[in-house]
Amino acid sequence: MGKLDGKVAFITGAARGQGRSHAVKLAEEGADIVAVDICRSIETVPYASATTDELAETLLLVEKAGRKAISAEADIRSSEQLDEAVAKAKEAFSHIDILVSNAGIWSLSHESWKLDDETWQTMLDINLTGQWKTTKAVIPTMIEQGTGGAITITSSSIGLKATTGNVHYTSAKHGVIGLVRTLAHELAPYDIRCNAVCPTSVDTTMINNDAIFELFRPDLEHPTFEDCEEALTGLNIMPVALLAPRDVSNAISWLVSDEARYVTGIALPVDAGSTAK
Repeated sequence: MGKLDGKVAFITGAARGQGRSHAVKLAEEGADIVAVDICRSIETVPYASATTDELAETLLLVEKAGRKAISAEADIRSSEQLDEAVAKAKEAFSHIDILVSNAGIWSLSHESWKLDDETWQTMLDINLTGQWKTTKAVIPTMIEQGTGGAITITSSSIGLKATTGNVHYTSAKHGVIGLVRTLAHELAPYDIRCNAVCPTSVDTTMINNDAIFELFRPDLEHPTFEDCEEALTGLNIMPVALLAPRDVSNAISWLVSDEARYVTGIALPVDAGSTAK
């Protein structure tokens, strides 16, 4: 028996990385999965996006864990595409009990006054407005069901403190926490909880890419992860450079379960102590 038996979880950014890990973990706990991803390149993002093949692999991993899964390709900037994904989920499973709004991007910023308008807007459109649009698409179904629900949105340790050179990312991730706190108030009468998770750096493509390595080691011509490991470790008070995606998934699994049935409106750091510095 899993703590999520009989539940259906709608997860964005599910083709790889944290989103795939969340899908597999929640499936192991008994949930059926609706795996959503854009599966195409995004302007201003300096690393490759997930693919349709990777989304299909997530479904196979969920099924290997013994649960049912469907997928939908959707851009969280599009309410129409999100509504279609929700309709597909309802047709397949008839209900949605859990939302893990995980999709997000990172891009280079440098000083705030040097950031171009497109890079700023794309970041806010995906990492903040896209989170709102995702909740807007799913919440009516949760309310209509009358059985409560749980929503978790991915913020960041940078959603709890500011750093230099990340103005668009920092602003979006701070905004996510405001969204979560507001939704917690609005949805409490329906027994729907809403929380944020705030990870430090996680071992995914968002961190493991040349743009990040060059940001941390501009003194080197072709820096590698090994060149940046000490600097990444220095962001945290525990001696670790990167969390495993599973570390975040474990926290989300608890937040969306009945074990956390009276936990709402919080921003939970999963950050090796980075926000304690």
